[in-house]
Amino acid sequence: MTFHPQPQPGEPRPWAFPAPERGTLPNGLTLLTSHRPGQRVIAVEVLLAAPLDAEPAGLDGVATIMARALSEGTDEHTAEEFAAELERCGASLGAHADHAAVRVSLEVPASRLDKALALLAEALRAPAFVEHEVKRLVANRLDEIPHELANPARRASMALSKELFPAELRFSRPRQGTEETVRNIDAASVREFYEAHVRPSTTTAVVVGDFTGIDLPDLVASTLGRWTGGEAVPRPRPALVSDDHARVVIVDRPGAVQTQLLIGRTGADRQDPVWAAQVLGVYCLGGTLTSRLDRVLREEKGYTYGVRALSQVLLSSSDGTGGALLAISGSVATEATGPALADLWQVIRTLAEGGLTEEERDVAVQNLVGVAPLRYETAAAVADTLADQVEQELPDDYQASLYARLAATGTVEATAAAVNAFPLDRLVVVLVGDAATIAEPVRELGIGEVSVVS
Repeated sequence: MTFHPQPQPGEPRPWAFPAPERGTLPNGLTLLTSHRPGQRVIAVEVLLAAPLDAEPAGLDGVATIMARALSEGTDEHTAEEFAAELERCGASLGAHADHAAVRVSLEVPASRLDKALALLAEALRAPAFVEHEVKRLVANRLDEIPHELANPARRASMALSKELFPAELRFSRPRQGTEETVRNIDAASVREFYEAHVRPSTTTAVVVGDFTGIDLPDLVASTLGRWTGGEAVPRPRPALVSDDHARVVIVDRPGAVQTQLLIGRTGADRQDPVWAAQVLGVYCLGGTLTSRLDRVLREEKGYTYGVRALSQVLLSSSDGTGGALLAISGSVATEATGPALADLWQVIRTLAEGGLTEEERDVAVQNLVGVAPLRYETAAAVADTLADQVEQELPDDYQASLYARLAATGTVEATAAAVNAFPLDRLVVVLVGDAATIAEPVRELGIGEVSVVS
């Protein structure tokens, strides 16, 4: 029997995260482009300087409704016609609001980029904000809220934000608004928010993909370049302040068979030189199935299906007033809540006393750096990261330099960053579960004052 020759691996090629080309359209819109040969699905990310902090008092959620309404009809197409035109292009269009900006995302085959960009520009330039469409979006959002409150992970996240941040800071409240505030939103308030904050001079568009055969400068000029609007000064970003003195908040769910854990505080973001070491150290602590937390709580003790540690940028600013959420999350059986927390604290103490091993550091670097070329195989992944860099006021070569710094970070640096990320006397613990069962065992741990909320 004759077999086909086994394929052999080729020579490894050098890889670096792509650097974009940067320009500005005559209407003031900032444009970043990255030609990626072979990526025939083009990805576009548009950042609108309409942060959650800009929402009027009593209208939390208006940025979200505005973002969703951008594709619900324009001055040229009804909502149904606009959706049909997108479908004919084979394109997908979505939008969401976050603390730094409203993000609009488009993916489309390269052969239909001209039509899809024209539709995107139309949605940005002349959204209709028809009353009945806005009412429908508000009703949909109101329907979502009970489901979010019933989700232990979402409920824990809301409780942690409320605990960490002062009430006057937008971070303390749900990103998409509450039932009380969403009910106040109508077409007039959505349009007012749009007209106050959305204009080309404060907008950045990122376009990534294979531009072979496409006159991209001319195409962008004839679509996004037609959008006009007055000059604007970007809104100053609020300083991120928080209260992370050690305490425990139990969100009572009588009869719950599991407890949702969320342990967090605020810390260094990507503007801080410690970020690379922090990413590496936090990954070793709880970034994957082989991390220390999973090894103890999942493999050895069987308390959980998985526990994760993360560092998530909340709002990054070049003036150093931003920050990131440093958190540990997971769920355990109700009766295991006290023992699981005790063992989790012990894992962190052991890390501080003995440090990470060289093997843990090497595995983390391989997972974070070695697989980066696979992570960025699609145009959408590259566009999303470039948009993150803009949103977080980082230089265009930041991601490329980050991988170099991760590879150069030593075990001692990573250990110190992980220990500093989770000091045991500065952790806010949120538990969503049966307070009658878990409150006393948690008090006995002495990890902070315990309070119960409904």
